[in-house]
Amino acid sequence: MKNTTKLKNLVNSPNLEFIMEAHNGLSAKIVEETGFKGIWASGLSISAALGVRDNNEASWTQILEVCEFMADNTNIPILLDGDTGFGNFNNFRRLVRKLEERGIAGVCIEDKIFPKTNSFIGGERQPLADIDEFCGKIKAGKDYQKDPDFVIVARIEAFIAGWGLDEALKRANAYSDAGADAILVHSKISTDRDIESFMKKWDDRKPIVIVPTIYYTTHTKKFKDMGISLVIWANHTLRSSITNMQKIVKKIYEDESLSNIENEIVPVKEIFRLQNAQEYKQAELRYLPQKTYYKGLILAASKGDNFGSLVEDKPKAMINIGDDTILSKIVKTFNSQGIKDISVVVGYKKEKVDLPNLKYIENDKYDKYGLLYSIYKAKEDFDGPIIISFGDILFEEDLLNKIVSSKEDIVLAVDISEISIKRDRDMVQGKEHYSENFGASSISELVQLKEVKQDEKRSDFDGEWIGLLKLNSKGSSIFKKELKLLEKEDMEFLQSSSVNDFINFLIGKKYKVYIEYFRGQWKDIDSIEDLTYLIGLFKNEAI
Repeated sequence: MKNTTKLKNLVNSPNLEFIMEAHNGLSAKIVEETGFKGIWASGLSISAALGVRDNNEASWTQILEVCEFMADNTNIPILLDGDTGFGNFNNFRRLVRKLEERGIAGVCIEDKIFPKTNSFIGGERQPLADIDEFCGKIKAGKDYQKDPDFVIVARIEAFIAGWGLDEALKRANAYSDAGADAILVHSKISTDRDIESFMKKWDDRKPIVIVPTIYYTTHTKKFKDMGISLVIWANHTLRSSITNMQKIVKKIYEDESLSNIENEIVPVKEIFRLQNAQEYKQAELRYLPQKTYYKGLILAASKGDNFGSLVEDKPKAMINIGDDTILSKIVKTFNSQGIKDISVVVGYKKEKVDLPNLKYIENDKYDKYGLLYSIYKAKEDFDGPIIISFGDILFEEDLLNKIVSSKEDIVLAVDISEISIKRDRDMVQGKEHYSENFGASSISELVQLKEVKQDEKRSDFDGEWIGLLKLNSKGSSIFKKELKLLEKEDMEFLQSSSVNDFINFLIGKKYKVYIEYFRGQWKDIDSIEDLTYLIGLFKNEAI
């Protein structure tokens, strides 16, 4: 049903109906969520929210813009307090057309002179509009509206101006004949006497609307018994917001702290909910190209026994290479690919690892258990795409970009270069042996991993896993699930096994793990010789 039809039905309802004031998109949403069937877009409240007086200091286009935000944020009809129509018949009919275009269901105009002054500020001294001129304004609005259900309410100020009942009835009949859909009878005395006297004489030709702001003690049942159609609660969201703003702002000022008020105000997430932020997230998924945001996890709990006095007071990850530590260089490479949410597993001399903007996860068993246990300690981070790096390797941005761009769930970065250094290395064997074809950049050409194990010989293996691992969202959930199962069923495995063992364990459970091949573009830091070599390279601005 159209909002214009909804408002027309409210005005003509056999029951007493109520609408509530709002003055912006946020308050309009609150009114709707509370259960009200309609909204009163109050001229007083909108003007006050804009910081100006209620005598047309806000232009009709500024009022229109506020109403548009209110309509966009709600699905119930809005009746605008249109003051005097912002001018003569021509201004009013343009207003009606523009309101229709913006989804406003109706407008109420009052029979005073433009520019208006609020009825509660010297109302008895305010001149009323000529009856014939005001009737012409109503006719112009009705003639110009496109939607036959658009509602025009004529507001009578005779009681406000001290003209009495006879003048109020005279004007009500004239405005009804001119085509007004309803009559709003206004009063500023503290009882319902004016309204009751009017209703006793009114012949029920058109629905009657009231605004009981001053005579608020009258029970609403009496309004129903009188035959009133619609009650407007006219300014109470604004007034209540001022009460609370003054209270909270004063408390913050006096306390110079937020601790005493935080429980008295809504959390920020309630603002996001009222703004419908969730819909925007869903729309992003539908309409924007999706960029996957990765976390980083760096395993840096170990001491580094091969580095002698260099690690007497700090872990290996905090050894300097040039102007940066090893850890800092890894973090900067992550940052270069937009990876800002980075966790570091620390253990030995953990207090010495103090880089800013990182999350630290403690592994106090670093001297007993291996890197798999560090991964286990970080399992709660596995809630989305993540890159895992050993804490003693350096790698180039292009290599990181390549592994991030791969689309498989679990991918190891594997170097196929010939390396002469004799040491135990994490060697991989694919289900198909490496060939140059697999070195291409096409994602579809990734090789499925058959096995990874530590060995110093090249022989049957296809390359060396460097200690860099990519998990997309699915891969991350696989890791988290299996780590938690092992926590329940085989904690000894987590404590005594290597990362290689865990990867082979996943393969044994029929999970697919893939190999991303490359040549060079990284350095292992496993000894003082490695460190000395790298320091020399960095002096020449290379890895």
